[in-house]
Amino acid sequence: MAIQNVQEALNSLVKLHEALLEISREKTEVIKEGKVEKLQAILVKEKKRIRELEKAEALRIEVVETYVNEHPAITDASITSLLEHLDDNEVKAELTDLAISLTETITKLKQQEQLNQALISQSMQFVQLSLDLINPSLKNMNYGEGKAASSAAKRSVFDSKA
Repeated sequence: MAIQNVQEALNSLVKLHEALLEISREKTEVIKEGKVEKLQAILVKEKKRIRELEKAEALRIEVVETYVNEHPAITDASITSLLEHLDDNEVKAELTDLAISLTETITKLKQQEQLNQALISQSMQFVQLSLDLINPSLKNMNYGEGKAASSAAKRSVFDSKA
């Protein structure tokens, strides 16, 4: 019975990660469009999913620890250790598929978020370049090389030959 709880917990994690992946893809499109208002709404939705994911992960940890405590032959609370001690090949195959699916989804999510980070970084560089072009530096404010200012600075208030 407890192994079914582990399966349900893993299945829940896979679904939540897939939902986050979809949100991340939406975020990519909104970043490309440059719509900040939509991006803020997506970030709120993403934050909500992350909270759900944290709860599901805590539940998974609890379920796996319960299963490991019920089976003293299992020394490690990893999926590999659980699979080694399972006798039912059907359950073993399902757990293996869930673990692979979860790993693949997490990898895709990580790649998508790296893409989003790169797009945001490029956008920030473009904004900085635009600001630099609009606001000239102080060196370019004066048109000459400052010869008048330098000759005035060399002249003394008192004439020493007088």
